[in-house]
Amino acid sequence: MGPSAAFFDLDKTVIAKSSALAFGRPFYRDGLISRRDVVKSGYAQLMFRLGGGTDEQAMARTRDYMAALSKGWRVEQVQQIVAETLNDLINPYVYLEAAALIAEHQAAGRDVVLVSASGDEMVRPIGALLGITDVIATRMAIVDGRYSGEVDFYSAGPNKVVGVRELAETRGYDLAECFAYSDSSSDLPLLEAVGHPSAVNPDRTLRRVAAERSWPILEFRHPIPLGKRLRDRPAVPVAAAALGVGVGVAIGFALYGRHRRTRAAMA
Repeated sequence: MGPSAAFFDLDKTVIAKSSALAFGRPFYRDGLISRRDVVKSGYAQLMFRLGGGTDEQAMARTRDYMAALSKGWRVEQVQQIVAETLNDLINPYVYLEAAALIAEHQAAGRDVVLVSASGDEMVRPIGALLGITDVIATRMAIVDGRYSGEVDFYSAGPNKVVGVRELAETRGYDLAECFAYSDSSSDLPLLEAVGHPSAVNPDRTLRRVAAERSWPILEFRHPIPLGKRLRDRPAVPVAAAALGVGVGVAIGFALYGRHRRTRAAMA
């Protein structure tokens, strides 16, 4: 068997919030965005939590809005804000189940890759927090150390598959042996590109498709900071209940969960 990988969407799959919107307040504090932008971000965050996936037109509007909004920002300043606030804004919201699943794939010798529509300057530090070095994320054009207002690569919807296939060709992955995890129906192209797709906290459309195709459906419900994850890890199931008919690692997680429940009932 050649090298393989596990591709993870980020928002609502690995973390319980929008990675891009999470940094709204520190961006406002440092003068990058206005109070009106903060209000709009807060509303979008509410809709993100209450709603399901997002359609391609909405993603395109988000791309164009963020490109225009960030025009002229110093890249170094954005990186500094992310580094200073990462522990408070992201660390407490990493799903325990996702962290355990990532560790299982790494222990099995697979590369783990974060695939997100958020900017590379945000996603890469989040990956480092999780021990992940491989990232496919949106890349903004940079001129003289500042964002130009153009997008070099928008890592959303079908474009995620473009990034995944490029990495697979470089690394020699057989995508039929790879895994992918996402919450959103907008990531159906990503899930369809691999041999072992799983829906995590899926929106309504993705839940229906996963059930029709017998993909595993995982429910992640426990965002816990890194320190507590490390302390509690030996006593925590590797993943949440698998609701669909799974293959590979998802089957192992389901059997492990069933074994724990049986032991608890006998205790």
